[in-house]
Amino acid sequence: MRKPWTKTGIFVSASIACGWALWWRQWKANGGSKSSPYQLKLVQVLFRHGARTPLKSIPDVLEAQWVPTLLEPPGHTQINHVVTDLDGGPRPPSPLEDSYREKKLSGGVFVGQLTTLGMQQLYELGERLRRRYVQEVPFLNSTFCSNEVYVRSTNIIRTIESAQCLVAGLFQQKQKEIVPILTTDAESEILYPNYHGCRLLRMLSNPRFKEVSLLPDMVADLKSIRSELGISAKSDVDFLLIRDDMVARETHGLPCPPALAAWRNRVEQRAVDTMVYCYQPSKRENLQLCVGPLLHMLLVNIDEKLQGTSSEPNRKLFLYSAHDTTLIPCLMALGIFDMKWPPYASDITLELHEHKRTKEPFVKVSYMGQDQLIPGCSGLYCPLQEFQNVLSAYSLNVDLYQSLCNSTGDSSKL
Repeated sequence: MRKPWTKTGIFVSASIACGWALWWRQWKANGGSKSSPYQLKLVQVLFRHGARTPLKSIPDVLEAQWVPTLLEPPGHTQINHVVTDLDGGPRPPSPLEDSYREKKLSGGVFVGQLTTLGMQQLYELGERLRRRYVQEVPFLNSTFCSNEVYVRSTNIIRTIESAQCLVAGLFQQKQKEIVPILTTDAESEILYPNYHGCRLLRMLSNPRFKEVSLLPDMVADLKSIRSELGISAKSDVDFLLIRDDMVARETHGLPCPPALAAWRNRVEQRAVDTMVYCYQPSKRENLQLCVGPLLHMLLVNIDEKLQGTSSEPNRKLFLYSAHDTTLIPCLMALGIFDMKWPPYASDITLELHEHKRTKEPFVKVSYMGQDQLIPGCSGLYCPLQEFQNVLSAYSLNVDLYQSLCNSTGDSSKL
């Protein structure tokens, strides 16, 4: 009589296990709470590229050796992709990338190139997104589909490669089709503050970059660090350059000038101070011209999803591969900049949720995986109207942006 009971016990145990698995999946689908009132509708991720070679070495100090083996792509970070313009045509020319290819570092590689470590960082960001939106919450398919996922990058090799690596991690290299990575020409780029394409932004910013270098505290600190490192007074150097080379070396385990160790925190602080002074978060016009069109695009994506007017109604995820100079003004506009430089592979994620009963839309923002309470929002799940009000001071549609960029400084329209 023991065998039938054993079989029945096994059957019951299996049934319980299957029931538990189904309940767990439903619980996660509801946002991790059995009684969650929200349903996830759309995700937008704005992220910085991974670790890279510096844009310039600190002058008059021993250079790090940036050898080609530091740039070898790991096989698991690769995915079949094609780079196009926004309309699916050939990739536009990239004057900025061309300028990088004119400069080599000691060791033989070009400046500003994504490294093996940077590729891995973006792959791991993709894995984090996979855990959140494929495994914990069954929101995305486990295989890449272009009608579900939109990928856009600035037209620079390190951001294009970063987008590729993220998608490889998110979908574990599984794809039903080639991954299109969309870019645009330098003149019309909105994924970073476009000093080249926006005359007014250039007019407002150039004096600020000059002024910040003349502030007494900045002058005193830079004079001291020049002396400590043995940098000639004739060499052109500022805290942004020093920080860039310093962090690139540290991240890749390459030696830094010993005298720089005592100055590390001050260099970080002064680099951030420089960006705050130049972006002027207390004044709306600079941030508008830096990221206004980008913020407007994020809001349009939300509106089209809610109104059902998107050309791709099944789209659930927008990925934007950008830069630290993109994230800093976006964090300022959101009111959550923590006065720390965004690290490699950092991300701002916007989730659109809909209340299951009332159908009211909410936006939840996270930075590097941590939920953020946006000033002006009544909770982590921010009612869309409140979120729109927060960004209304900085969002600019493309027509107004272009009109302002071509003006001579009349900011009365802002």
